[in-house]
Amino acid sequence: MKAISTAALPSELFLLGCAGQTPLAQASPQGLGFKAFNLLRMAQMGLPVPPAFVLGTKFCADAASQDQAASPELWAPALQALESASAALRFGHAARPLLLSVRSGAPVSMPGMMETLLNIGLNDETVQGLIRQTGNPRLAWDAYRRLIASFAEVVVGLPAALFEDELKRLCAGRDERQLDFAELRGLTQRFLQLYNQVAGKPFPQSPQLQLQQAIAAVFASWQSDKARSYRAAHGIADAIGTAVTVQAMVFGNAGARSGAGVGFTRDPRSGEPGLWVDFLFNAQGEDVVSGRRSAQGHEQLQQVLPQVWEELQQACALLERQMAEMQDFEFTVQDGRFYLLQTRDGKRSPQAQARIALDLCREGVIDQATAQQRCAGLDGEALRLSRVLAADGQAAQALARAQAASTGVVAGRIVLDEAGARAAQAAGQPAVLLRRDAETADSAALALTLGLLTQNGARTSHAAVVARQMGKVCLVACEGMWLDEAAREVHFGDRCLREGDWISLDGNEACVYAGQVQTEWWCPPGLLAELEQLRQDLPPAHTQAEQLVGA
Repeated sequence: MKAISTAALPSELFLLGCAGQTPLAQASPQGLGFKAFNLLRMAQMGLPVPPAFVLGTKFCADAASQDQAASPELWAPALQALESASAALRFGHAARPLLLSVRSGAPVSMPGMMETLLNIGLNDETVQGLIRQTGNPRLAWDAYRRLIASFAEVVVGLPAALFEDELKRLCAGRDERQLDFAELRGLTQRFLQLYNQVAGKPFPQSPQLQLQQAIAAVFASWQSDKARSYRAAHGIADAIGTAVTVQAMVFGNAGARSGAGVGFTRDPRSGEPGLWVDFLFNAQGEDVVSGRRSAQGHEQLQQVLPQVWEELQQACALLERQMAEMQDFEFTVQDGRFYLLQTRDGKRSPQAQARIALDLCREGVIDQATAQQRCAGLDGEALRLSRVLAADGQAAQALARAQAASTGVVAGRIVLDEAGARAAQAAGQPAVLLRRDAETADSAALALTLGLLTQNGARTSHAAVVARQMGKVCLVACEGMWLDEAAREVHFGDRCLREGDWISLDGNEACVYAGQVQTEWWCPPGLLAELEQLRQDLPPAHTQAEQLVGA
């Protein structure tokens, strides 16, 4: 591998997973953003991270800096290093094309508030090269149609529904992963026509132009409405900016031994130990985190690819030890090979915050003072949960079941959008937001309501993470739910509820109820007592272990 001197790079441009990788001592979360900084840390741990270069947060300062960041003259040496680390693949090469992802990443976590683009570099010529290179025409056409749709949405600003509707028409009720390469090739051609028709210009065939415009769009997403709203709600300064990571693609949509996953090293609802993972075979990461698709737990991954599951467990154990905190991670499996794409401190409920701090202290990962600091303010009021109380000894009859992304029980009037949420708030009525997909674009509406119920989505989608952080009850992938926005109705099998009707969400049992259920408050047994013991100088973990051995 030919090394590139880091002296040839601007001080705001960084390499990771490449020869000439930026030393950790020369990097900071403020300069790289936390996503890229943690990628660099993982690469230095020896974990499998695809190579990348990073355009630092300073390029986000103003329009002139962002224009500079999009200039090929700036990042050409870094792209050369990335190519050298990618098995002789070349960006834009007709026979052996290197494809790239372009990802945002601020110095603080803002899940799903900025944009990502995948499969940059595909065009009518390189798609043929990818077919010859991989022997997998389905992968190539699936990746190309995804690029056209996401580029249209993120770079050009076209509605995602334009392409989603075409996909649904072709699927005709099937899972899109059942489409064969010929169907995907036809869909790609339709997407190219639709792009030309609605955008008023052809989809760009120049890989370099695609990369330039993708970098510019991801930097520009720092000022999107949802990002600005999130920063205002969480007291995040506009001036910190985002970095942009340009990374070699790995493909979770490469077939039956491939897939994309998102997970937590412990349950973010309760804090219980053990991996908490959503995974989709033959899919890309955006399928899981976008909230537009439903995902499964880890059981299929464990059964079909036990070696990958073992690698994932080992990597997560290392991450927790090195980061000294529960982690939220993203990963891809390509033809049975495991890659990590992100890690960050996981957002969790107050109950999970206490449980995880206590357990990490016992395991010797953090010291007692750190555990006490992390549990500050977690008293009986903060830790209490609501749960459904059986009325007159009769258990309530569930309307539907879903996947629970957070715990607790709430009841409110059904609202279907932000306008409905604002009207309910103005009338002094509690509300629950019902949506087709679990998307971060609905964060402003979610902030006005008690909970979120979606027809599609995964427990680890960005919107579910945000809901959990807000303390909202969140249920996703609701079985049998069908939303009719035009009629302002939601159907659960044969049962129909209208906007304004009462509905209850039970995040403890992952159930949906019509009307208002009776609830009671409770606190997880023993948790308060354990916290009190910690605050009264809980003995170190090794002392407890010695006492148990002695007993």
